[in-house]
Amino acid sequence: MQLLQNQNVFLPQGLQTSQDITVENGLIKAVEISQSALKSDHYLLPGFVDLQIYGAAGKLFSAEPSLDNIRIIEDQLLQEGTTSFLICLATNTPEVFNQCIDVIKAYRSSARNCLGLHLEGPFINPEKRGAHVKEYIRKASLDEIKALLNFGDGTIKMMTLAPELQDDEVIQYLLDHDVVVSLGHSSATFEQATEAYHKGIQTTTHLFNAMSPLQHRAPGIPTAVMNHPTAMASIITDGLHVDFEVVKMAAKVMKERLFIITDAVTECNKGPYQHHAVAGKFVMPDGTLSGSAMTMLQSIQNCTQYCDIPLTDAVSMASYYPAKLIQQQHQIGQLKVGNQANMLVLDQKLALQQVFYKGEEIKLNKEASN
Repeated sequence: MQLLQNQNVFLPQGLQTSQDITVENGLIKAVEISQSALKSDHYLLPGFVDLQIYGAAGKLFSAEPSLDNIRIIEDQLLQEGTTSFLICLATNTPEVFNQCIDVIKAYRSSARNCLGLHLEGPFINPEKRGAHVKEYIRKASLDEIKALLNFGDGTIKMMTLAPELQDDEVIQYLLDHDVVVSLGHSSATFEQATEAYHKGIQTTTHLFNAMSPLQHRAPGIPTAVMNHPTAMASIITDGLHVDFEVVKMAAKVMKERLFIITDAVTECNKGPYQHHAVAGKFVMPDGTLSGSAMTMLQSIQNCTQYCDIPLTDAVSMASYYPAKLIQQQHQIGQLKVGNQANMLVLDQKLALQQVFYKGEEIKLNKEASN
């Protein structure tokens, strides 16, 4: 099996015999070079890591937060090759947030690929709310953040906020308590965004969407993150949220600091976020573009087909880079000794053939997984 020199995250040319990848207790014990694997017409790669997804299989988690529904979402995402994810909550009431947190706390002892929660709001800028409900947007107080994290009990892994509207002490408290803070739904200027990154905000939510734009006399958030040496950004590669030519440009500039999210939603007819599928996309009842209809595999396929991104880089954008952001690259996101044996097998057309979660093969419903 030939190992590409690309962050040790992508092994092309097949999964042939047990001696190629040795698994013990759900972890990769050995990665060996095999001459037989060089003849294969398949690719072996790490499971996908999606840090922003709202639901799957007809279940929007915030609309129906229950143990059964998060289990259904997990099962569907495993079918699609997403072996790690953060379930995302859009701006909502404290009551809905608490209901969702309660479910994730109760479920985490039996969770498989669900790593926790990404709260996208409510501490965002109403000027850049996109599909978020304006009535629920507000400024955070330090006491509220302390209470939220205390109630979350470690389940809140990531939060998107607008730094220009939040107090520094709020952001610092989140950072001090190991919450990844993402700049998003924000009207921050280039200067404000740059300062936020310098102060510790690690990443940016869906680059180019719901943020101050890149203009030649007002460089905005995109230029701030592109110019910063360490700040990262997620991007939606469906060709609707961001044109493929812009994805291509961002990937060339940001390299390992750019990663893929699906931002995927599902059909929903209840609650404040009613997503309706129209011509391959999801919109709110007023026609506002909402989350995507993408899977991580489709996102990679678009990167390679339309954005001139090499397959090895696209795979890293969907696995190693997001794992590194949440500081779990030594558990997930790489086919590396000691990491979880979360592996995917694709054919030469990049169709999903097999999924392994902690070394155990997931039985695929082919219609659901491709």
